[in-house]
Amino acid sequence: MFPTERPRRLRRSRAMRELVRETWLHPQDLVFPLFVQEAQDEAVPITSMPGQWRHSIPTLLRACEEAAEAGVRAVLLFGIPNEKDPDGTQAWAEDGVVQRALRALRAEGLPLLLMTDVCMCEYTSHGHCGHVEGAEVVNDASLDLLVRTALAQARAGADVVAPSDMMDGRVGAIRAALDAAGLDQVAILSYAAKYASAFYGPFREAAGSAPGFGDRSGYQMDPANLREALREVRLDIAEGADMVMVKPALAYLDVIRAVRAITDLPLAAYNVSGEYAMIELMAREGLMDRRRGILEVLGSIRRAGADIVLSYHAVEVARWLRAG
Repeated sequence: MFPTERPRRLRRSRAMRELVRETWLHPQDLVFPLFVQEAQDEAVPITSMPGQWRHSIPTLLRACEEAAEAGVRAVLLFGIPNEKDPDGTQAWAEDGVVQRALRALRAEGLPLLLMTDVCMCEYTSHGHCGHVEGAEVVNDASLDLLVRTALAQARAGADVVAPSDMMDGRVGAIRAALDAAGLDQVAILSYAAKYASAFYGPFREAAGSAPGFGDRSGYQMDPANLREALREVRLDIAEGADMVMVKPALAYLDVIRAVRAITDLPLAAYNVSGEYAMIELMAREGLMDRRRGILEVLGSIRRAGADIVLSYHAVEVARWLRAG
């Protein structure tokens, strides 16, 4: 008790604070999400996500080089095709934009782990994450589309495939297909607890993936639920997930903490587009010290229990961290 106990003794200098710091963020903890779009030669800025771009394959290569130089060790690719159809066939086409980007990155030999989003919403004309009949996203019929996509990405050079669709059984179906195709070394990062969140708006503008009718609450999780998230995580682990993810991150720190308590698998959390845009808008209006705010948010995600943080700020933060 005071005056014997004086916690401020351990806050008196930067050296002391760093000596007793409980949570650290490192460049290798970060994954940089990137958008790659067909039929363009230059990067196009994303208006709802200041500082982010829809890349052509040449500009994607430059962005990945910069990420590697900054110390980031993994990128996650999202594809934006020229043409869409009801079953999103460009998602698994051999000449699909993500497959071409993966082959180009492999040829560059960059020291990066190549991760790919496995979903249909960027590729389907209706904007939903699977096969649609009437107004219903049909779970089991969607699994074949997701398996085809994961196989195409793995064959093109993905180290990690990341199913984000939230269809039941997709992790087991993808794992079985990868193993049967001799791609047993390709890892699965499951979006195990993905919520039907209000924080995805900028991403949907960036990827052109807003649903053409209804919403995604029939397959993404209710933001009010925690126990359901633990059930989803356990199911995906049982089906063969190598890593699991909570998405979004900032409004779901309690979920990250709860998932951390039930598994020793690597745990990722996605600091999503709306969370990114929120910081950028506050900083632009002079309402936040931008650097401090970014580091505080990413540090909170690590403190909650995430081993891996997916963030659009990843490259910039990696540079800060390497500079001390």
